[in-house]
Amino acid sequence: MLKHSVSFFFMVTALPLFTHAGVIMLPRTGQNTCYSPEGIVIACDNTGQDGEKQTGVAWPSPRFTDNKDGTVSDEFTGLIWLKDADCTDTVGGIARGSGLLNWPSALTWSNNLANGLCGLSDNSVAGDWRLPNINELRSLVDYSRHDPAVTGGHPFSNVRSVWYWSSTTNPVYTGGAYNVGMSRGSIHSIGKALPLSGGDSRVGNKGENRLGVWPVRGGR
Repeated sequence: MLKHSVSFFFMVTALPLFTHAGVIMLPRTGQNTCYSPEGIVIACDNTGQDGEKQTGVAWPSPRFTDNKDGTVSDEFTGLIWLKDADCTDTVGGIARGSGLLNWPSALTWSNNLANGLCGLSDNSVAGDWRLPNINELRSLVDYSRHDPAVTGGHPFSNVRSVWYWSSTTNPVYTGGAYNVGMSRGSIHSIGKALPLSGGDSRVGNKGENRLGVWPVRGGR
């Protein structure tokens, strides 16, 4: 059975930061609707909800640019993503017929991605691509949408409403790594087939579960 724990405080640090006049600003969530406690859509006036306030840095429009070479640029973060969010090509000797991989294989697959694979014609070489960290992966989420929780009109292909691996290990349960559910934008830590005792560090447990893999490059 999968064991998972919700990331602390919604991983506030998982979003890109911007500074203006010495003030740190977080990006907007994308949410512009307000809801009653029962989940019914209501008028936003004087609710104080995220949908009313919409605080944070506004996203550029368009948010994403199709580079026509198998990659998509995020104009907000500057990151470059693989356009095909569910490529099934064999990369680095790792077969990916189902589209899902365990954590060690996801790292190897991403590290070996290069021009000529997964529709890429960007002249990239092995080592240019990587599995995104949790900050990078979560930056894709639009909290006004679901299935997938990515902004409307995006140019990506084959975005699945599944959990996608990040390269970031949970510092408490180091047998697991953080991941994002592209169905609703949730963040979990998955990878433990068996309960871990305090201080246990069984990295091999990350190999028990198979999740989506969506490589990124740039951002350095």
